[in-house]
Amino acid sequence: MATSDAVTPRPESLDQRERRKVLAGTMVGTTIEWYDFFIYAQAAGLVLAPLFLAPLSESSPAVAQVLSFATIGISFLFRPLGAIVAGHLGDRFGRKRILVATLVLMGLATCAIGLLPTYAQIGMAAPILLILMRILQGFSAGGEWGGAALMSVEHAPVNKRGYFGAYPQIGVPCGMILATFVVWLLNATIGPEAFLEWGWRIPFLLSFVLIIIGHLIRKTVEESPVFKHMQERRAKASAPLGRLFRNNTREVVLSALIFVANNAAGYLVIAFLATYASRPVEEFGLGMDRGPVLLATTLASFGWLISTLYGGWISDKIGRVRTFQIGYVLLAAWAVPMWFMVDTANIYMYFLGVFVFTLTFGLSYGPQSALYAEMFPAEIRYSGVSIGYALGAILGGAFAAMIAELLLTNFGASWTIGAYIVGLSAISFAAVSVVKVKEGTDLRAGEVTSTE
Repeated sequence: MATSDAVTPRPESLDQRERRKVLAGTMVGTTIEWYDFFIYAQAAGLVLAPLFLAPLSESSPAVAQVLSFATIGISFLFRPLGAIVAGHLGDRFGRKRILVATLVLMGLATCAIGLLPTYAQIGMAAPILLILMRILQGFSAGGEWGGAALMSVEHAPVNKRGYFGAYPQIGVPCGMILATFVVWLLNATIGPEAFLEWGWRIPFLLSFVLIIIGHLIRKTVEESPVFKHMQERRAKASAPLGRLFRNNTREVVLSALIFVANNAAGYLVIAFLATYASRPVEEFGLGMDRGPVLLATTLASFGWLISTLYGGWISDKIGRVRTFQIGYVLLAAWAVPMWFMVDTANIYMYFLGVFVFTLTFGLSYGPQSALYAEMFPAEIRYSGVSIGYALGAILGGAFAAMIAELLLTNFGASWTIGAYIVGLSAISFAAVSVVKVKEGTDLRAGEVTSTE
């Protein structure tokens, strides 16, 4: 065993240059992947209903908008399949190869959406093709997060796992900022009419450039030290998925429930808030100008980025579970008051309300990579964290925008959406509170303290 340790350096012995490459590779990769995912969410709120559901949009705009938001959730249903396939292959053949494959698949599906003909051009075939591309996006997203999270955490010194693990996490707010900024810039330069006619395609096609950038960066990153160590010990399991569900079903369920509130709240910012604020009052909106709303949403998302890094860092000081608990208390406390600020239809109050909302996300998102990695043994870790994350996304964010739309149209009060987030926060708080992990454990050995 000593020989094996000498061949594969521990994370603590990696030089600063290699660590920076790992952090850059995981952050840039997840930023690109989530840009692809979020640009669709932005489009679903702003233009996809009239373009791909034209007859329904003309006869019943509210129903068409609900269905447009529902297409966001369709891709989430295929995340577990992507997580199962990518997790199985990642546990057997390495994190790095699967990361590159999922990045390319996501980017190709996104570019294809930008080339799709609309309902006016090919009829019902248009929404069918759109859904097929969403399925490919969901499949690739299911495998992306687990690999990036583990690459960062498994390269980290023991006392900095939370901080290192926060880097793939900030890819989410970075992707959100980039996607919203691109949509705002296009609306500001070509106008809403041109954006609806042809400009909406540009953000999707830009993904091709981002794929190249992400691929070049990830090529320079070394494979995870943990996976190398497993190879040297010949510790690859013949059926890691079977072992996962035989021995760690409870951890998978807990990891899913821990994530639901954060993911649902995040998708309200990503897909719902800008649409709600900028659509006409007669369509249950606030009638605010779209350009300032998109810019305010972009700037408010920096709160998510800042608090995510802080959440990862502070979890190394006070513990992962305690950090999550504080985060969910803060999220629940602000989930209802935010809507009263947004409903003033004042752009500055809108920005402040959403900014504080995103600040509450980081404490329940920054430490996630480290917490999940410490919940599963090494041989099944990729599968465990990927599937748990994917299931949590289905229960949380998949249909959050659609549920928000239904609550709004049925009750006519936006604060009911906040109450929905409070309920999810209570579930996630309870789930994380029963988790017990040994935060200083050697991830290479794959031994974790039971969650019993």
